[in-house]
Amino acid sequence: MVLTPRADLRKARLRANPAYELVLFDRLSAHEQQALEVLGRDPEGYGVLRPRAEGPLSLKSVSRDTALLWLTLQEPGTLPNYAARLLGDSCDRAIGQMILDGILEIEADGRMLSGVATLALLGGDRDEASTPGAIAGLSRRALEYAAALEIPDALGLSARLYGYNSVPATQQWRRRWPDTAAIERELEIENGGWGALLPGWTRVAWGSAWIAWSCGDAKPARDETIYKLYVSPECAALRTAFQEAAAAIAACHGVHLKVGASVFGLVRADKMVGYFRELADLQEAGARIMEKLAACPAQGVPFTAEIGGSGLLSWGVDPPRDKYAVPWQERESWRLRICNQLGAALMQARASDGRDSGAACRFALERLRLEGIDTETWSPTRELHWS
Repeated sequence: MVLTPRADLRKARLRANPAYELVLFDRLSAHEQQALEVLGRDPEGYGVLRPRAEGPLSLKSVSRDTALLWLTLQEPGTLPNYAARLLGDSCDRAIGQMILDGILEIEADGRMLSGVATLALLGGDRDEASTPGAIAGLSRRALEYAAALEIPDALGLSARLYGYNSVPATQQWRRRWPDTAAIERELEIENGGWGALLPGWTRVAWGSAWIAWSCGDAKPARDETIYKLYVSPECAALRTAFQEAAAAIAACHGVHLKVGASVFGLVRADKMVGYFRELADLQEAGARIMEKLAACPAQGVPFTAEIGGSGLLSWGVDPPRDKYAVPWQERESWRLRICNQLGAALMQARASDGRDSGAACRFALERLRLEGIDTETWSPTRELHWS
């Protein structure tokens, strides 16, 4: 895969985007303050960058450090030394994000650029070489599909990305799984039959969409790192896959397990998920499952990191819950965070670059790469930073 060399962002000429105005949180209207309640409770929050006119830019909340940098770069210049020291090893990532998001501009050929126009400078102008791996290829097709849709909002695009590779809930599957009881019979877990697979575990409530069990605390702590093992067999292979996966997850120190409780939960790609506190335990469970299910036909979960090469198993790590989120706000999952960010990036690219879906895909991938996601393998890098 060919990548354009990246610009040295510490030496490049940068400028605060003059299309924005910086507004202190206290100076926002009462309606705006209510809408941005979380920002008002964050001690690091300063206010917002608000577009001066209608166009491709969107309202962005900013911290005190980002606000200071934006004010410092009202005139074009190189990155201030204080900012480079403050950002440290994350300097290129953070400045690249601000350029792609339109907060800062970078000079190229005598022009100040931001957003999609800076892809080549940031090294995100990739060629069209194929992506290796079953799930990596599936993820790229999902992104290309979403980029071509005429959906006018980021959340709509995120939903399509999240649901990609579900199979239709045809009459065949509706007759097979008319209710939760039918699913329990197929999986051989009715009347406590799951006890042999999950010794010492407890059946727990996890919303109406899931049949779930827990070993230990029923819910992860707010700041706990949780690794997720996705098991994605084709629908016809569900029972065998569940039996082997449940036994391996329990044997390898898994802490939670859930499987779809309706036909709609079982036709989706991420129909079965095991939770672990240690990545090594997840990897051991994955190896055991692959040994038992080497020939199992796979469906595959987009935007997850593949295990074993067939698409049957993959993994991710949920971001920590925002400590300033309102109490009733659910913790965002690995795939939901990725799909939300890709949806927002596609909308931003569409607004600034018309209907070039290829450029929109490259922009979305580069924006996610700067978050610390390897967009070839869909695994987290050591630089993972969920903002």
